[in-house]
Amino acid sequence: MAITRRQFVLSTLGGLAGVQWASRGAQAQTTPPGIRLGACDWSLQAAEPAALEIAKRIGLNGVEVSAGGPAEKLQIADPAFRQQYKALIQKTGIAVSSVAMGLLNEAPFATDPRGPAWLGQTIEAAKDLNAKVILLAFFGKGDLLDKNGIKAKEMDAVVERLKEAAPKAQAAGVILGVENTLTGKDNLGILERVKSDAVRIYYDIGNSTYAKYDVPSEIRDLKDRICQIHFKDGANYLGKGRVDVPAAVNAIQDIQYKGWIVLETAVKKDRDEDFKTNAQYVRSLFGMA
Repeated sequence: MAITRRQFVLSTLGGLAGVQWASRGAQAQTTPPGIRLGACDWSLQAAEPAALEIAKRIGLNGVEVSAGGPAEKLQIADPAFRQQYKALIQKTGIAVSSVAMGLLNEAPFATDPRGPAWLGQTIEAAKDLNAKVILLAFFGKGDLLDKNGIKAKEMDAVVERLKEAAPKAQAAGVILGVENTLTGKDNLGILERVKSDAVRIYYDIGNSTYAKYDVPSEIRDLKDRICQIHFKDGANYLGKGRVDVPAAVNAIQDIQYKGWIVLETAVKKDRDEDFKTNAQYVRSLFGMA
């Protein structure tokens, strides 16, 4: 039976509420309604289950975990490997906010014949970990832009593969978040072609600023088509570089975004202290305790 956008959003938010309940810990009282703070495991310099323990020590609510490198069976598809995460979720109260398919930067989703199978494995893994978003990365070799503009052939292939995967993601209660170098308008074009609420945009305020896009306007234009958001600003602390973070936060609040803000910030001096600094800055902008 067809599912409306409202029904899908409500069912997904219900799942997210379950994650929020499960992730309550010593730092949960600092989380404003509907907003949770996480970090990428690669930014935490720990692409392994131990990243959850680091996140707890820093005072975050979750971790975006990596799916693993190119292989016939991804690391995240191994039940024994996922059990390590589930044990630490129980121990720390830290959630898996999302699963990132960074491997697609080297083995592009548009052209690698293993791409659909990898995505299928990751959907099953995300469901098992109660992660509601999968990040599909389109950078490096997987970039959908070149000096001549959008790569039409690759774009067509991506749209078809997303159409094929969307029903499975929807059935699993998982959103496929596309993160790339395109404008917000071009990303809306992808969504219009795919025609599924299980496919949305993973927005990065750092990447978009450095690409000279109007970040607040794009956020307001994309609205509920944004499934998750990365915060970063190159090698800078948030608020100390090129990204107008307050303006981005205002736009995020304007669209009434409810979900994860995931720090993909750089380590300048000390990892834990640097993340605490960036997290506290974000909390101050959102009016967190």
